Amino acid sequence: MTDILDTLPSFEPGWVWLCGAGPGDPGLLTLHAYHALRSCDHLVYDALVDERCLDLVNPEASREYAGKRGGKPSALQADISARLVELARAGKRVLRLKGGDPFVFGRGGEEALALVEHDVPFRVIPGISAGLGGLAYAGIPLTHRQVNTAVTFITGHSMAGDVPDDIDWQALVKSAPVLVFYMGMKHLPEIVEQLRRAGRPDSEPVALVCNATLPSMQVLETSLSACVEDVAAAGLEPPAIIVVGDVVRLRAGLDWQGALDGRRLVANPLG
Repeated sequence: MTDILDTLPSFEPGWVWLCGAGPGDPGLLTLHAYHALRSCDHLVYDALVDERCLDLVNPEASREYAGKRGGKPSALQADISARLVELARAGKRVLRLKGGDPFVFGRGGEEALALVEHDVPFRVIPGISAGLGGLAYAGIPLTHRQVNTAVTFITGHSMAGDVPDDIDWQALVKSAPVLVFYMGMKHLPEIVEQLRRAGRPDSEPVALVCNATLPSMQVLETSLSACVEDVAAAGLEPPAIIVVGDVVRLRAGLDWQGALDGRRLVANPLG
């Protein structure tokens, strides 16, 4: 392990590393992310970064919270970007740590462009996005040869906090058998209505994965017509990933965490 870390790039003063921490489980951090945590001297981190990941940071590093959560006071994106520039110009090794992947609905591109504008050198460290890691922990594959050859990722809210108004729902429904929504729980009723109007059947399987990969992870399997009522009855809250499509049915055979707790798996859930 030490030999591998010795070959990783040096974290130089005045640089900003934009790093994905993955969906939560610290075991899903990359070696580059671990190296960055141990090497930085100023950490700027998001709301969805697990505390166990923060425990790995250089003990001499300063920490700065810059999280964004819907409906709660949050730092402005422009202020966060400006702060990264300020810290780098002060000669800090700045680690910008984000949940998931910085370039998958993580605003990493906006921050990187701000750094470019101010001639601040940066590195991007990918992370496992919740739409990948979270569904895998739930036993739901994104692709399966009997089900789909395409998958689409969609954000559940725009910059204004509403459902994006530039989605072509008819095209979306026809083009991708499997749909994965990020940050969509607040607007779940509208999303469901749009999908139904565009032709997705009421019986289509839907799953919600809350607190993906964490010990508190919850998975709700439901259908398009029942999901709004079922979510309310279960009292589920964000953060959550919503997946729509027949791959949800495969969880009956692939819920490997449930199997550890004694759940009996089905050899061929698709029949």
